[in-house]
Amino acid sequence: MNKPLLSLLLLATLSFTACKPKHASPVGRPRLVVGIVIDQMRWDYLYRYYDRYGEGGFKRLLRQGFSCDNTMINYLPSFTAVGHTCIFTGSVPAFSGISGNDWIEQATGKRMYCTDDSTVKSVGAEEPESKEGKMSPRNLLVSTITDELKISNNFRSRVIGVSLKDRAAILPAGHAANGAFWMDDSTGHFITSNYYMPRLPAWVDSFNNGNRIGQFVHNGWKPLYALNTYGQSDTDDQPYEGKFKGDSTTAFPHNLDSSYKIGKSSFRSTPFGNTLTLDFAKAAVEGYQLGSGEFTDFLTINCASTDYVGHMFGINSIETEDTYLRLDQELAAFFDYLDHKLGKDEYTVFLTADHGAAHAVWYMQNHDLPADYWLTAPLIDGLNKVLSAKFGVNALVDTSSNYQIDFAMQSIEAHHLDFEAIKKTSLGWLRQQPGINYAVDMADLGSAAVPEPIKTMIVNGYYFKRSGAIQLIPNAGWFEGRGKTGTSHGTWNPYDTHIPLLFMGWGIHHGNTNDQVFMTDIAPTLAALLHIQMPNGCVGKPIVEVLARK
Repeated sequence: MNKPLLSLLLLATLSFTACKPKHASPVGRPRLVVGIVIDQMRWDYLYRYYDRYGEGGFKRLLRQGFSCDNTMINYLPSFTAVGHTCIFTGSVPAFSGISGNDWIEQATGKRMYCTDDSTVKSVGAEEPESKEGKMSPRNLLVSTITDELKISNNFRSRVIGVSLKDRAAILPAGHAANGAFWMDDSTGHFITSNYYMPRLPAWVDSFNNGNRIGQFVHNGWKPLYALNTYGQSDTDDQPYEGKFKGDSTTAFPHNLDSSYKIGKSSFRSTPFGNTLTLDFAKAAVEGYQLGSGEFTDFLTINCASTDYVGHMFGINSIETEDTYLRLDQELAAFFDYLDHKLGKDEYTVFLTADHGAAHAVWYMQNHDLPADYWLTAPLIDGLNKVLSAKFGVNALVDTSSNYQIDFAMQSIEAHHLDFEAIKKTSLGWLRQQPGINYAVDMADLGSAAVPEPIKTMIVNGYYFKRSGAIQLIPNAGWFEGRGKTGTSHGTWNPYDTHIPLLFMGWGIHHGNTNDQVFMTDIAPTLAALLHIQMPNGCVGKPIVEVLARK
């Protein structure tokens, strides 16, 4: 080829190259995001047991990460499904539709569980029609941060949700997840539904065949340390502590063999449920090779046994303290695993809670502090008697759930009764009952004499198709009780709504803030970190102090 022709070709090539759009530099993102939700973890647990934590778990999050020390839930009721939904959507029940763990469909009067889906089948359960696996996220009306991550790269990110609880695996993982896995008590296996996949992956089958629960149960539950060293807890065997079935005492050690034979669900109320969950999470990282692809992956983990232990034994029990000391060790091991698998600065983790919990009633009363149980059945019976006497129809109140009153609307309409008059009578009677601070007509909330921020929390939590007509606000220290032991949650008070929020790893600035932030701010903060759109029902805003300074 002659030199003039060669020069002409080179010039043309250079001109073409100059005109071609340059490939944009890749947007910096972590290899993996891990969202850990500790069920029923009050914010003060970070410091109540601080002196007994090791260096690699909660202390590592505090010392290397960023802590939002004044993070609050900004809706009612403060229950599990609502919390997990809010964390990963940045939304509130008014938009997400997840108004409780379950609710009454106002149009039909039918009770609905938050992740029930009759159109799907169980995968991994003994029977495909087992109700344990007939679950999906279809009752969730908005997108999650995990959905938005998948949308951002044409669904090439991998998203997995893990929990003992179905709702705590399904709702965080979102609509477009590759998989969500939860435990079937009858077998002790992790299962899913055919919403996600037609059969369990081989690695899940292998994990399930390991008989881990059998080993935990056989070894029983003994405290990590001598009982007299648990100085942040009450002495053992208190009247407010529940008992494992088959046990004659609430005290350590707990022989789990007998209780597990009586009821398989008893395993959930041991700290080893958290161990099993985090072991399964590691197996999921390996099974899906999370964090090893071209795009950021997302793993959601719920450690649920803290909730079961709290409900059973109360927050001042040695069992609760022992559970958190063990969880601290488990988290340290999990972070160490991620360090070696992905690289210490290659993943981002955040840890928070779906709600807190109240002190046990007996514990409070024993120390001359105001508290009591709110028993739903007598309340409904009493109200129904008042309404029957005035309106001539029995059972006009269907139930009380989520601290709301649900009326029997079909009966009211069939008898052509004045619903406004029924509500007015109900409100007058309810406001006179012990333990009720406010009873609020949701259709007339604007004129209700309820102080902020409670009024806004009620508004945020009200989805008219799934919420009751009257919202009840109990006195501080009061909660709905099903028995005389353990504790619960669901109210506006700080013990239920002040939660931990810590970020650590890739893209995170070290520090802390006491500025008030809300649970709804978690998802938009992650969206800002990942440079993606926030979920479509998000009402929060990014916590800018968390993000690493450039």
